[in-house]
Amino acid sequence: MAYRLGVDVGGTFTDLFLVSDADGGAQFRVKTPSTPADPSQGVLSGIARICDEAGIEVAELRNILHGTTVATNAVLESKGARVGLVTTQGFGQILHLARSQTPGPLAGWIIMIKPDPPASLADTREVVERMDARGGTVVPVDEQQAEEIIRDLVESGVESLTVGLINSYVNPAHEEQIGAIVERLYPGFPVTLSAHVLPEFREYERTLTACMNSYVRPQVATYVGQLQSELQRIGAKAEVNILRSDAGLMTTSEATRNPIYGILSGPSGGVAGALYVARKAGYENILTFDMGGTSTDVALCQSGEPTIGRETSIGHFRIKVPSVNVHTVGAGGGSIAHVPELTKALRVGPQSAGADPGPAAYGKGGSEPTVTDANVVLGHLPPRLLGGEMELDAEAARTAVQQVADAMGLSSVEEAAEGILAIVNENMAGALRLVSVQRGHDPREFALVAYGGAGPLHANAVAEIMGSFPVLVPPAPGLLCAIGDLVADFRDEFAQTYIRVLPEADPSDVASILESLGMRAKAFLDGEGIEPERQQIAYSADMRYHRQGYEIPVAVDPADVRANGLAGLEERFDALHEQLYGFRMHDTQTEIVNLRAIGSGVVPKPELPTGNVGDADASGAVVEEHAITFKGESVPTKIYDRAKLAPGMRFSGPAIVTEFDSTTVVLPGYAAEVDGNFNILINPGS
Repeated sequence: MAYRLGVDVGGTFTDLFLVSDADGGAQFRVKTPSTPADPSQGVLSGIARICDEAGIEVAELRNILHGTTVATNAVLESKGARVGLVTTQGFGQILHLARSQTPGPLAGWIIMIKPDPPASLADTREVVERMDARGGTVVPVDEQQAEEIIRDLVESGVESLTVGLINSYVNPAHEEQIGAIVERLYPGFPVTLSAHVLPEFREYERTLTACMNSYVRPQVATYVGQLQSELQRIGAKAEVNILRSDAGLMTTSEATRNPIYGILSGPSGGVAGALYVARKAGYENILTFDMGGTSTDVALCQSGEPTIGRETSIGHFRIKVPSVNVHTVGAGGGSIAHVPELTKALRVGPQSAGADPGPAAYGKGGSEPTVTDANVVLGHLPPRLLGGEMELDAEAARTAVQQVADAMGLSSVEEAAEGILAIVNENMAGALRLVSVQRGHDPREFALVAYGGAGPLHANAVAEIMGSFPVLVPPAPGLLCAIGDLVADFRDEFAQTYIRVLPEADPSDVASILESLGMRAKAFLDGEGIEPERQQIAYSADMRYHRQGYEIPVAVDPADVRANGLAGLEERFDALHEQLYGFRMHDTQTEIVNLRAIGSGVVPKPELPTGNVGDADASGAVVEEHAITFKGESVPTKIYDRAKLAPGMRFSGPAIVTEFDSTTVVLPGYAAEVDGNFNILINPGS
């Protein structure tokens, strides 16, 4: 019997979800501490443990689907490679000129500390060549000079190279010619061609994205190579796939060559998992709420599909890669509460206690007050986690939170703890507003799917702020990102820049380009061994009003374009623009910028448990009852064992639901019920 394994590496815990390929196959879950110094050790430890619990050999694993934060951490911690950049003569300052945009209002340009780009001026060389805007050669590549600058860069100690030439998105021949020179001189040396990573116009974004790919490439290659080597050592024969930022899958060879596509690998897995369970529960429009130990990731999904953006922020940089529109805030269970001496105003995060030493309650030497400690003080967290494997030190948590009470002159440690939770909840609600209200969506029309180790703890309070109900807490919410890895499909995008205002665009040209891109997408899916019946190809056009600087992706069908022209495309764009920005322009022409084909290869999905809805009485799931603090009052609260909750059962807040990997809080004035998929649904009402 073959098994598929989903693995998600977080900042605090590594989550694993194992499912058998057989009908109604067995499922196993494991949560093990992450090993930040070497993430592969936590993965290998978890694999050994979950195979042991399942009673199988590692060799029985057929697929390992892996969400990783190695590339993300390399950027955030500024621990990437030393990058050499080869660009067109006269454009050596391209990364430093950037977009001349500064953050913040008014005085933003005064206070901004400009980040160092991934390739310094000292490691940038200009090559003699020039391509015109139509892809014609103006100046051929000076091969002798190209060899000299490549030797100079490599011998100076750069660890990877980027080739980013002007207008290469139209014709990549010069970049490919220089890439061939690198391979001839230094076989196997990592080199990124900008036209292969991002074949679209806007030279700054294309060059920056390619340089970021080079920046994280050696570290990701080392991690992937080490992981595969260790897996082979312990007898694993499974095919390993890495999750992309757009919630698709890619091979390890692609992840090693273009790791930038997986820069948001971890958060996208959670969105894929949340959509999977929400659709099964009958909710097509959802806000995802993934609260972990160090951060919270939120996203909006509409009509059963994630919102895919063409651009994402990593650290100080905005790079152009297809990714789930996830917004991240530094608010997690390990976020540290502090009271600045100057303002005496309580702050929570973004600094985190991480996995080591972690919150004071973990008993690993941490002493600073965290969100987890505040939950322990109030009784929202049980004294034991991970099914009893991890004991919490309640007294250490009280001592830590007492620091906040003393600094603010509060009368009780419980008051300080509630203040910590109120602030972190508002921080997370602010992130949800960014992905909903600020993009033209009413959050009251979306369900809130809560997951991550700490998500269900705070979801009811955050939904109260947003008005997003029901709150849906799936089974094993702390492992949903690992489940998301298992339900992700193979995915890749193929694009071509085509800048035309609609009156000048030829529908037959548009259709032909889309069909050509679709053939490339099909070739990709065939190469991955995806059967024709499991292949899906979607098309879109990036559009804008003429002279705008930002585009909106609009779905398009090449067959419809051939038959009916482009009028329908314009109407769909106008409607989307009005939804996002509140208006449409009647006196400005609409413009196509890029055409795109997205190939998806559907993989088998695990069948999650279901049950028949039965008796509403949940008293049999109550394991204890004691006083817990809510809004300044100590309230008798029932504690439920989730393993004993069956479909149809209902109970009212205040209530605490405990399970192996997470804890759910139902506030006073709210009611919870268990649906046929074993999800907990929380709604206002008695």
